[in-house]
Amino acid sequence: MPRKSSRSARIRNVDAATAYALDVVEGKIVAGRFVIAACKRHLDDLVNGPSRGLVWSPAHAEYAFRVMREFKHSKGEFAGQRLELRAWQKFRIGSVFGWLKVADRTRRFTTAFNDVARKNGKSTEAAGVGLVGLTADGEAGAEIYSAATKKDQARLVFDEAKRMARSSPGLRARVKRRQFNMSVAATDSKFEPLSSDVRSLDGLNPHFVLIDELHKHTSRDLLDVMDTAIGSRRQPLIWIITTAGDTNPETVYSQERAYAESVVLGVQKDDSYFAYIACIDDDDDWEDERCWIKGNPNLNVSVKLQDLRRQATKAKGSPSAQREFKRLRLNRRMALAGKEIKFEKWLLCTEGPLDLSSLRGRAAYVGLDLSSKLDLTAAALLFPPVQANERWKLYVRFWCPGENIKDREDRDKASYERWVEEGWIEVTPGDVIDHTALRDQVLEWRREFNILEVLYDPWNATQLSLDLQKEGLVVKEFVQGVRSYTLPTNEFLALVQSEKLEHGGNPVLGWMANNLYIETDKNLNKMPHKKKSSGRIDGMTGGIMALGGALTAEPPTGPSVFELMAAADAELAAEAEAEKAKSAEPPVVTGKTDGPTNVDEDGIDLDILNNPHHPRFFEMRDLWEQIQARKNGED
Repeated sequence: MPRKSSRSARIRNVDAATAYALDVVEGKIVAGRFVIAACKRHLDDLVNGPSRGLVWSPAHAEYAFRVMREFKHSKGEFAGQRLELRAWQKFRIGSVFGWLKVADRTRRFTTAFNDVARKNGKSTEAAGVGLVGLTADGEAGAEIYSAATKKDQARLVFDEAKRMARSSPGLRARVKRRQFNMSVAATDSKFEPLSSDVRSLDGLNPHFVLIDELHKHTSRDLLDVMDTAIGSRRQPLIWIITTAGDTNPETVYSQERAYAESVVLGVQKDDSYFAYIACIDDDDDWEDERCWIKGNPNLNVSVKLQDLRRQATKAKGSPSAQREFKRLRLNRRMALAGKEIKFEKWLLCTEGPLDLSSLRGRAAYVGLDLSSKLDLTAAALLFPPVQANERWKLYVRFWCPGENIKDREDRDKASYERWVEEGWIEVTPGDVIDHTALRDQVLEWRREFNILEVLYDPWNATQLSLDLQKEGLVVKEFVQGVRSYTLPTNEFLALVQSEKLEHGGNPVLGWMANNLYIETDKNLNKMPHKKKSSGRIDGMTGGIMALGGALTAEPPTGPSVFELMAAADAELAAEAEAEKAKSAEPPVVTGKTDGPTNVDEDGIDLDILNNPHHPRFFEMRDLWEQIQARKNGED
């Protein structure tokens, strides 16, 4: 007889939810890493939860199962049959209704995040959860809302709940059904569909909120309003159902998914948040049928294996169909077509914020993408490596008009207000960008770094380019076409892929990296495509233009940077030794000494002054400017 695992031995009287958790953790049920983590969390909390004021009540979980079993399916092959919950559904519903707080015996979880592939019965299940809240949760005046971005989407769960109420004898007489409302007169409770396009969401007092298809939400407004509105209820519940979205880090889905992952993996401690994320793992072969159940826990029930096989066959012959199959049917997050930068790889291209003070005096290239004066504008500062195994360093500043920033945030689906507060974006007064701010920034950079070239998109940048040229900078137009872009675009992608780029963790630039769409023609020429990108990419194009300048610049004459630095180090070491040998102060350096042969009468080493790559170039230039200023004052 097989011996029980140590974990199994510690847990007695195994209920349905716990039995599923044990089977998953012990490998009896195939599951992805996030589901395994959710099950481990449940099992660990059985042992450690009481110390945090939590108690597991199988009776409360079983009560929810019994209530939902009274409901009947309303359509499809299961029409007229009772709602029989499968093991994976009992784990989730049981967890949400069965975990309680010791202090007042109310539910532990107020939010349940359910991320599962299509056709796994999420809407039917959510309708059942809503009906529990309406009819069997002991809440007077309960308000249940099925919420989505549009009223039609919100009605999907609501209409399923209404059909379920009509076909279930136990509910038919108790629940009054109207087109957009169900109500229970005895408890003065109601169930309604709700969308984020209503004029105002104020005044709501929800008991249960069923959020449908979170990956389609373009704003956090609905989610945040509901999260605030549930505060006056004893044991409210926000039940979120969704299919995987894309990898854009700034979407509502991505933000909620990231939080759900952090909770289920134990990085974020939140005893009020339940998460179940069913998807194939990153290292799974999507064509391997054995892993399909990871994204489809209802396989061979509502999800038909033959249908998955049919769609998989189609996906093998079409890149777009393959992306959709992976995302919708296997629940793997996918970048949109044309997105050649994997965001996971982008995140590896930083070791933390860039310290510009440590780069003082270094050679650099600037790329300017001015876009429209009404929108975001970027200036990219790129430092080529000067040591073996050093990364290219990319620092980007952003500007936008101060007025109507909230409207632009809603339009671009970006966190502009937060980024302004955190200092990643600088606002300029009024409703248009003042390009004087860009000019001043570039001139400030020139005082700190050796700016070899400024590359710019000629659109809307004529005056700024002239102003910079008058200041003595080398300014070059970067022609907007594949002939100019192909080389730096390929190289930029290679730097990211090989983790040889350091971007300092700039979240605005990260958002743009994920938005970036690369257009490739029949000759494999490549360039960024703003219209096909999923959002703004100004910082990325600025960085690629700066890289183009670095790659096409003529190599400096004379010794290499490495040789100059080595020579300078040797010179400094020699001077230090000489100082030790002298007891008196060294003589004042004049134009006629035994030192450098190309020194003028003011003691300026002209060889250093005329070589921007020399490590002492800025020191000599500052001294020369001070002497000239003094002479001009004497005149």
